[in-house]
Amino acid sequence: MSNRLGHGWGSRIDRNAAIGFTFEGRPVSAHPGDTIASALAAKGEWILSRSFKYHRPRGILTMAGQDANTLVQIGDEANVRADLRQVAEGMAVTPLNVSGSLRRDRGRIIDHLGRFLPVGFYYRTFFGPRRTSWLKLWEPIIRASAGLGTVSLDPAPRRYLKETRHCDVLVVGAGPAGLAAAIAAAEAGADVILAEKEPELGGALTYARFGVETADAARHLDALRRKAAAAGIAVLSGATCNGHFADNWLPVLQGDRLIRIRAAELVLATGAHEQPLIFRNNDLPGVMLSSAAQRLMRHYGVRPGRRAVVYAGDRDGYLAALDLDDAGVRIAAVIDPEAEDRDGLAPELARRGVPVMRGCTIRQARGGLHLKAVEVQDRQGGRTRLDCDLLVMAGGYTPGYQLALHAGARLSSDDGGTRFSITGVPDHVHLAGAAAGLSDLAAVIESGRIAGLRAAAGLGLAPAQELPAPVQAGWRRAAPSPAHPKGRDFVDFDEDLQVKDIENAIADGYRELELVKRYSTVGMGPSQGRHSALATARIVARKTARSLAEVGITTARPPFGPERLGLLADTTPERHRRTPLHAAHLAAGARMTPVGAWWRPLVYPGADAPEDAIRREIRMVREAAGMLDVSTLGKLEIRGPDAGAFLDRIYTMAHAGQPVGRVRYCLALNEMGSILDDGVAFRLSDEHFYVTATTGAVDRLFAEMMLQKTIMGARVDIQNVTAAFGAMNLTGPRAREVLERLPGSIDFGREGFAFLDGREGELAGCPVRVMRIGFTGELSYEIHLPQSHAAGLWAALLEAGADLGLRPYGLEASRILRLEKGHIIIGQDTDALSTPDELGMGWALSRKKPFYIGKPAVERRRALGDKRRLCGFALPDEGNAAGVGESALVLQDGKPVGHVTSFGYSPTLGQWIGLAHVAPDQAEPGSRITLRGFAGAEVEAPVVALPFHDKDNARQEM
Repeated sequence: MSNRLGHGWGSRIDRNAAIGFTFEGRPVSAHPGDTIASALAAKGEWILSRSFKYHRPRGILTMAGQDANTLVQIGDEANVRADLRQVAEGMAVTPLNVSGSLRRDRGRIIDHLGRFLPVGFYYRTFFGPRRTSWLKLWEPIIRASAGLGTVSLDPAPRRYLKETRHCDVLVVGAGPAGLAAAIAAAEAGADVILAEKEPELGGALTYARFGVETADAARHLDALRRKAAAAGIAVLSGATCNGHFADNWLPVLQGDRLIRIRAAELVLATGAHEQPLIFRNNDLPGVMLSSAAQRLMRHYGVRPGRRAVVYAGDRDGYLAALDLDDAGVRIAAVIDPEAEDRDGLAPELARRGVPVMRGCTIRQARGGLHLKAVEVQDRQGGRTRLDCDLLVMAGGYTPGYQLALHAGARLSSDDGGTRFSITGVPDHVHLAGAAAGLSDLAAVIESGRIAGLRAAAGLGLAPAQELPAPVQAGWRRAAPSPAHPKGRDFVDFDEDLQVKDIENAIADGYRELELVKRYSTVGMGPSQGRHSALATARIVARKTARSLAEVGITTARPPFGPERLGLLADTTPERHRRTPLHAAHLAAGARMTPVGAWWRPLVYPGADAPEDAIRREIRMVREAAGMLDVSTLGKLEIRGPDAGAFLDRIYTMAHAGQPVGRVRYCLALNEMGSILDDGVAFRLSDEHFYVTATTGAVDRLFAEMMLQKTIMGARVDIQNVTAAFGAMNLTGPRAREVLERLPGSIDFGREGFAFLDGREGELAGCPVRVMRIGFTGELSYEIHLPQSHAAGLWAALLEAGADLGLRPYGLEASRILRLEKGHIIIGQDTDALSTPDELGMGWALSRKKPFYIGKPAVERRRALGDKRRLCGFALPDEGNAAGVGESALVLQDGKPVGHVTSFGYSPTLGQWIGLAHVAPDQAEPGSRITLRGFAGAEVEAPVVALPFHDKDNARQEM
């Protein structure tokens, strides 16, 4: 039987056209403008999903996308809100959380086992000495049941857009208050953006009733829309403001577009959220909020039921009853918890023949897959059964507080918990309409006008005058929330939490609301507590003998609503930089990998498996010679009379007295005394240094140098020449032989070019800067040259050393080679708190310099003592059966005290070696540490003195 109402209802649908889609494989016809939920309701399909925990049938509750009842799957797209998503031709919609079909869901058996699944059962069941039962039995079962919908691992390409806008005033919400605010600010001369999550302007004016007569609201709607169009306001419809961040920065989601808005002034006209009642079986399809019933009728022309009971906890209940009566819905009764008429609407209902039951509450709903009756209880305990297929709830509101609380405001209530207000609103943020606690239409519109003028005054566009907020006579009633002895009185529809669950959480010792939330998961579902936070706070207040004001409400955090991961991801095309030797690597068969912003060769496998190739490359460097592309290193030119003194400020070692032609290690700290970067400095002349930095930190280091130059007033010029130079590291016992085969102006002999010397000259016709440094621990020459010459010199070196065994090697071999020497990698073996002392690098701290950045902090932290140390270890098990790897935990007395930072197999030593942060008393060579591998097993490993290989460093001095 069709539930579609006649003409005069359904402002958003086009009755002159039809659209076809499927639901559970069944064909459904709809009109353009229909949502999935409204189209199904028009055909009598009221069950949209099954609940998360108990698989109970769920249907329309809010008709505003504010709950999880209407989540469905469309093709590969999961968790689509059926009450918001408009239908499209050929759309295939399937319900979520169903085993079988919606009407015959095999998972419903869990509803009968609820007594064995009390609140917090997972904490008490899966933690303890028998936690292995979790891994063996419960984890597979729960993982198979968890989550809603399915996600494609190979989705179709989708284009996401991002843009940034600035405005004088951003108004969030285009209801009567938001429209009035935007118009007032725009007419004062402000540049205004108006963001509205609905597809049309008007808010509650498009569906709600404000009095016995409806013509007045229609006139207001038409007038506000006309004025907004004439005021030159930028309107974003179908756009959700998903959070508030510092300095009025707000992300607005509009379909597949993320609009980042920075507003000088912000007006929040975010309306109010209607609250459901709590009674047994309050989740049955056919039980919905009064605003949901009105949206169905006025927006989509759908009759929400045939015979209704209306709970009038506030004036809107009476007004919804009038709408239902106008739509031809028989009203069994209006239930008013008050004993007297406070709204003056009872005579109109009496005139229409609608009965009103005073001083009554809803005790329970009855039905299976849909509502069939409600049980009403009066103040004397008498009960009456009312047959119906629709229960409309008007149980009060909370203001749309989320964005205001993101901005730093607070949600307050009176002692009785019947009236809520947002207080402590920060400067440049203004409230209007229902968000300011108003419901009378005239007061709502006036409050919007005042908010708009206050925003304009903040911009200097209007007089800075004190404009009084409108005052209205209104009332709110707090719906009682006693626990039904048989349960199924849901507080949180998303998580299937009942009153007894909240009470049991309190009984388990969680008296504070934030702890109740985390223990029970209340408010942690898709609706984020919009309908459960207030009810939960009332239960906590009642059970702990406190007022609602004392209990408070849970913290509101962004995002306000769901957001696609594609909008959060970087939508720019993936771009990686290539070194001047990139083509040579590809020609040599390198397996390339992105490292930060660069493509780099991981390994040159040839015909070998990658693991075998890596070990081959390591042996090649140790026994003959290898060459690594290090063009990605940061490169900085420091020139000027103060160059040496400037580097003394930036780095921990002494550079002012560094001889020309020598290379010195550089260690940079931040003001906390933590390691920022490292590299080397080659002094080319008295006023000229060539400094290298790590690939990932050079931009940050360059920025820090520019800042310190300004602070210091240093007479230096700093240039980032990373892109101008290519670089290669020729290393191994035969490296010198290779260089001496090429013509050039540099003496590479041992006496003429000692360790930590640097030379400028010519090699094979190329201008070069060569530094003799030893990251691998072998005889090594790091050659820097203009990038236009890099490929030619690379080829010349390979040709000259071919018969000596020279071949290129990749990053993975380089990582193991440096590990064998115990050298750290910034960002891998360090973190934001790492100090030189805990890394065993006190030797890099000058004791003679009066100052360098971080020195005061280093000395203060040294006085506090180390909390961890970096040490080397070797595994006794050649096969690494425990599955130790980087990030594996280091344990002491069964508790984590550190983790493995670097780890790998050393073919030179024939064993697994690594670096790890450990407790200070574990760091001495000869100690033993306990490691927990990723296989779950624990293994003891001896602490080994660094370096692992060539402990007297003789090989790099060759």
